[in-house]
Amino acid sequence: MTGLLGRTFDGAGRPADSEPPVVPHEARDLDGAPPGPVARGHPSDVVETGISAIDALITLVRGQKLPIFSGYGLPAGQLAARIAMGSRVHGATGGADFAVVFAALGVTRHEAEFYRAALAVSGRQHRTASFLNLADEPAIERLQTPRLALTAAEYLAWEEGRDVLVVMTDLTSYCEALREVCAARQELPGRRGDPSDMYSDLASLVERAGRIRGRRGSITQLAILSMPDDDISHPIPDLAGYITEGQIVLSRDLDRRGIFPPIDVLPSLSRLASAGIGAGRTRDDHRDLADQLYAGYARGRHVRDLASVVGTAGLGEDDRRYLDFADDFEHRFINQGDARRDMTATLDLAWDLLARFPRHELKRIRPQFLDELHHPAAGAAADQPGTGGPG
Repeated sequence: MTGLLGRTFDGAGRPADSEPPVVPHEARDLDGAPPGPVARGHPSDVVETGISAIDALITLVRGQKLPIFSGYGLPAGQLAARIAMGSRVHGATGGADFAVVFAALGVTRHEAEFYRAALAVSGRQHRTASFLNLADEPAIERLQTPRLALTAAEYLAWEEGRDVLVVMTDLTSYCEALREVCAARQELPGRRGDPSDMYSDLASLVERAGRIRGRRGSITQLAILSMPDDDISHPIPDLAGYITEGQIVLSRDLDRRGIFPPIDVLPSLSRLASAGIGAGRTRDDHRDLADQLYAGYARGRHVRDLASVVGTAGLGEDDRRYLDFADDFEHRFINQGDARRDMTATLDLAWDLLARFPRHELKRIRPQFLDELHHPAAGAAADQPGTGGPG
């Protein structure tokens, strides 16, 4: 199976490129063997995606399972391709032991060609195994595709000792195929007509991510789930939230304003971020910066709502500063277009955005980091506690 990387397969594992079939060395159960709780190692080390909003605030950790919740029509597929093309384990040199397994479920031929082209242009095709299941192929193959991808990932991780990132788009197509098969079997439905065992079925996929104590390699999962009617309480994202370790939420409002990737960081969360960031891992100031960015953006969003009622003329000087920060945060930090930022560039940009605030406003950052890294802008340096405008 060492011939997997650099290849493209269909939803049944057949070659979908011009290369000959892979010569198998052994047969494996597609349901895999998820490691038990005792065998699991604690996830650690950041998987750097090159996306600032993720790397700084919703940090993906090696061995983690993190879904992307997206509404229909949002550029989740483009984001998945960007992550597959630009990810690496933070601090690793060369990346020879890093691999990507990309699984697309129920996509159109146009989307499949987009993924092929994106991976080819990235120059990382030799470290990627792709499984592309088309929308006009049988539903049963859609159920098989993620299991094929995860079986390949398990071999690359546990036998070859690689750090494997599995990107799946989109698990909602998988759940719809599961509903179709269960209806054909005349099984009793659950919530909103979905299969009653959908939770355990999704868990059988998600729990195959992780690390094993005493063994090299890891499997990190990043799965896209489309939310019907943008409803985060729909059974598919709702159940996925119980078996994953956070979520990345895409915003339709940010997308309408041309911001890519349109990640809404406030409802987004990585529950394992603290295991991968900070001293000895990313940078000493990472945790403090992330907390301060969250706090500043949350207040800026609140002020934006207030300004829609009273107008910007009715805002105090401090409130206008937070309003400007929210705008800059969205257009300079979240918005990246086609650019890739490494962790250092991302954290340095965060300090640049926070330079508008006087020192006393940065309550989430420890004094030693303020002494070393905070270089306030001219207006902020002149402000003192209690001298700002009302509000």
